[in-house]
Formats: sequence, C-alpha cells, structure tokens
Amino acid sequence: MLSGYRPYLSPEALHPNPVLHSKLEEARHLSIPEQDLEYLSEGLEGRSSNPVAVLFDTLLHPNADIGYEYPSVLEWKLEEEHYIPHIVLGKGPPGGAWHDMEGSILTLSLGDWMELPGLKFKDWAMGKRRNVKSDRATPAEVASYYKHYVKLKGIKRNFIDNTYIDSVTRPYREPDNPADGPCEETCIDKESGSVLKKNWEIRGYRKAVDGSHQLFTLFAENVVLATGTFDAPARLEVHGENLPYVSHSIAEFEEAVGKGSLSGVVDPVLIVGAGLTAADAVLCALNNNIPVIHTFRRRCNDPNLIFKQLPKKLYPEYHKVYHMMCTQVSSAASNLYPPYTSYPEHVVLSFKPDKKCVLQSTSGLKKVVKISMALVLIGSHPNLFFLKEQGQSLGHHPDQPITCKGNPVEVDPYTYESCKEPNLFALGPLVGDNFIRFLKGGALAIRRCLELRQKKTRHRIVESGSEDGVS
Repeated sequence: MLSGYRPYLSPEALHPNPVLHSKLEEARHLSIPEQDLEYLSEGLEGRSSNPVAVLFDTLLHPNADIGYEYPSVLEWKLEEEHYIPHIVLGKGPPGGAWHDMEGSILTLSLGDWMELPGLKFKDWAMGKRRNVKSDRATPAEVASYYKHYVKLKGIKRNFIDNTYIDSVTRPYREPDNPADGPCEETCIDKESGSVLKKNWEIRGYRKAVDGSHQLFTLFAENVVLATGTFDAPARLEVHGENLPYVSHSIAEFEEAVGKGSLSGVVDPVLIVGAGLTAADAVLCALNNNIPVIHTFRRRCNDPNLIFKQLPKKLYPEYHKVYHMMCTQVSSAASNLYPPYTSYPEHVVLSFKPDKKCVLQSTSGLKKVVKISMALVLIGSHPNLFFLKEQGQSLGHHPDQPITCKGNPVEVDPYTYESCKEPNLFALGPLVGDNFIRFLKGGALAIRRCLELRQKKTRHRIVESGSEDGVS
C-alpha cells in the first residue's frame, strides 16, 4: 500500500452486507484509504478486536467466517503518485518467520486467508503444480508465496534483508510547554541544504555474505513495528528449565526425531501446553511411535481452548489430539505409560538432572515422571529489545511486558499509531491480530494516516507561498 497500490470498490461488486455496501457506494469514486474508516467499520463484527482489521477482512473475504467464499469486492490500482517512501528491514527474506517454521505441517488458516491482495493463493499454488489435497497450506508454501509476491508486485527494492536492529530511539522530545517551540535536533543535508528532522534514529547492522557486519544509522519520520511474536518462547520459570533435555522449540524436537535420537526410547516425551504448537508436537511424536505425556493448566472443557474454535471438518488432526486430551487422562494408580497420557489441570514444579519432572495437580497432588525429553510449548512473546525498556511503556499495562494476548501495544484503533509515542505504529500480533487475515487491516489504517498527514504537509507548504519549502 505504501508503494502506491490502492484499493477501490470494484465496479461489479455487491457486498453481501447491505449496510456496508450502501456506505461504500456513497464514495465509490474514492479509494478505501481516502474514506472514513471509522464510519465504514461501524457495526461490523469479526474475530478481531480491531475494527479496521474486521472491515478490511470483510472487504477481502466477505462472510468468510460463516463458510462463504464470496469474491473480494475490491479492485487494486497502482497509482505511483501516491507512493510513500519507505524501507522494510528484516532478518530474513520477505515472509519473515514463515521461513523459520517447520515446512510440512499445515497452517491453521485456509490458504486463501494467507494471501495478499492481487495474487490469489490458489492460482499461485496451481502454477507451482501443487497437489492440492487440502484448502490449508504448509508454512514452506506460504513463505515461498510471500517471497514471490514481493517480486511480482515490483516492490523488492523496498526490502533490505539480513538486517538486525540494535536500537530505535527518539533523539529529541517535544517540549513540555508548546509555546517554547519544538526542541528537536536537526541536521543539514550537505547536497540539498535541506533541514532534516531526526525524528527516529534506527541503528543496526547488515550481515554480509562473508559474515562481516556493516553498521548503519537511519533517520525516519515514522516507524512501524511489525515484528510479530515468534522471537522469544515463553518460559515456565521453574527450577531446572535450563537443563539440556528441556527444549522450547518444536523445531529442535523434530530435528531430534529426524536424526533418530528418540527412536526406540522407553521413557515418554513430556509436552507442556494446550495450544496448536503443542498439538503439532503430540502428532509428530505419535506418528514416530514416541510415547507422550501431555500436561496443561486448563480444564479439558475450558471454552477458551483453541480447539473449541476450530471446525472438526477442516481440522481433523487437531480434534484428534483434543479428543485424546479429554479421554486419555492419567490414572494415579497406573505406572505404565501408554502411547499418550493426558494431565489436565497440572503444572510443572521442576525438572531434575536425572530427567525426572515433578508435576502438581490443582488439588496439590504431586507426581514424578521419568521422561526422555521435555518440550515447553506455551506460546511466545515479541522481542522488542531495541526499544527503551523493551517497549514496555507502549502496552495497555505499562508495568508489564508486551504480550500479544494479555498486554498488546496500545494503539489508536483507526490509525494504529501508538497512544504513547507519536509517529510510532504497530500492527499484527503486537496489537493482538495473530491471523494474517486481520493484520492487513493495520496496513490499511497506517497507509491512510500517513497519506492524510502527507496531504496536510503539502497544503501547509502551498499556503506558505514559499517556493523553497521543504516537505
């Protein structure tokens, strides 16, 4: 969107929501970023707490949550005069964390929900001669799709790979008394003589092919945080969690399985967690004849369990795990380990050097289990180490670390600008939108906000009557 691709209501479009369609018709000649997003979002409901995320999703995938496959009501036009200069810094290629995920599991979302505007995922997959047995995709396919998308849309020049950020800071602060005028530091561009504002200063390095580090410093008027939540695995914070047999990565487990390190083992693998990654680990272990002890804090009938939100027809493998969680519950009298044993409403108290783990139930009963490996898969947290105090002040609860569920970055719902730091934006899991479907709404809101500010700046320059004004 920053590259000038703008969505309009398609001429033949008829949105199934008559109220929304009527609103869209009122300003059919305007692109969506030029319209009042709060007005368009009013009254819409969806699986995101961010109204613009719900709006943009229903424009791209009308009535998707109730099983319909209506086409998008948008058409996209490349209008290069609306290009907003930007760069995207990332540790890896376009696609981010998708390149680091295990490549054979299926994504939670349907393939169509992973797609970006202007390139249908199904069409791309058919072109790859993919044997489409499921409407869901593998992370490897999603990563490849995003990488191809950037090339196809001609926006690769904006992406700089192999970059690592050390700090994002504000070299100045606005004055306490506005009458004092701005107290920002400035510098002069030697070629043009223009005054440049040091709004945000970004320091880091780029890793070269030979492994050397090329340091850089950038100045930016606006910064968008789009780092996701894949970087820092959540920890139990119990004694023995740093022992070598305890892992926080399903990739490490799969690597051990692939090498045959766990083949023929008698002692089970302990899997901690009740989310989809834990379920993937359970499936991986059982498919390789590795016995499993599965422990989690929640009740089996807890309505907040993710399995309760997944249709059985689309996600049979996850419902298989959920069924086992509810039915193959451990018996205190049994010391024999079947292929799978469930310990609901249990917590880990400690890990011992001899590969024994102490579990405790909600009633206080303790049990020691002998295991071959422990997998702690209880989610992950964003890693905002490059911000002051790791960005903690940006959350809804400034006294707590940023987490995607409990304490996301607090932003204006219609611009995605931080409520605590002007000119700092966030989208995706950082603001609670963990699905690709919904993070795209953040991009729309940010695009609209920057475009409006750009127009105001131009207007001020024209009104000043100065021919040497600098924007």
